[in-house]
Amino acid sequence: MTHRPLAHALAAVLFAATAACADEASVKKAFMAKFPKANVDSVRKLPDLGLYEIVIPRGEEPIIIYTDDEFRFMLQGNLVETKNMADLTEKTRSALTRIDFDTLPLDRAIKKVKGNGARKVVVFSDPDCPFCKRIEQEFEKMTDLTIYTFLYPIEQLHPKAPDRAKAIWCSPNRLKAWEDYMLRGTAPTAKSDCANPVADLVTLGRKFGINGTPTLIFADGTRIPGALNAAQLEAELSKAAGK
Repeated sequence: MTHRPLAHALAAVLFAATAACADEASVKKAFMAKFPKANVDSVRKLPDLGLYEIVIPRGEEPIIIYTDDEFRFMLQGNLVETKNMADLTEKTRSALTRIDFDTLPLDRAIKKVKGNGARKVVVFSDPDCPFCKRIEQEFEKMTDLTIYTFLYPIEQLHPKAPDRAKAIWCSPNRLKAWEDYMLRGTAPTAKSDCANPVADLVTLGRKFGINGTPTLIFADGTRIPGALNAAQLEAELSKAAGK
């Protein structure tokens, strides 16, 4: 025997889902009519807001646009929920740029263990980047942390960085060579002709859309560009541990 209320409820859910998809499809169609060359990753309805979120991939910083159901207006910027001051745009961006920490080739990193090393962070770092030097100074203030440094020279900005990165990797003690240069300004003296992962790490970083250093990846996959200070690093590590 069919339960009519249940059947009606299921029908309503299916209708609502179909209508939502149709609305999202029509919003995407309207957007593409205006911007035919755009590479739209997704369009989704934000039910509580009556808005649609359009995502266009762009490396570390995907473009996130909001519009109404008739595509009459368009807004690009951070959408903040005033009740708890939650940044909905940043939440979406963080989810889109998340990287699976467990898939990273940590055997190709310069590894440093501080204290018990329980917390973990990966850093894409250019040896000639001043902000990378700054974050190394902040790491010095912290403990119970394992730092995996991926040598990621950006040749367009620092022409000598690729050879310097290779020389650091080819040094008898890579970690010492890295810290000597980044913290004390002592350049590596080793030749840069040994087998090294620098080119592969550059390829990996480009695959992830990393175009600036330092870029940090935490254990929960959160990716953050820029030289955070020690307090900011502690906060992000706590978040990652909580997730």
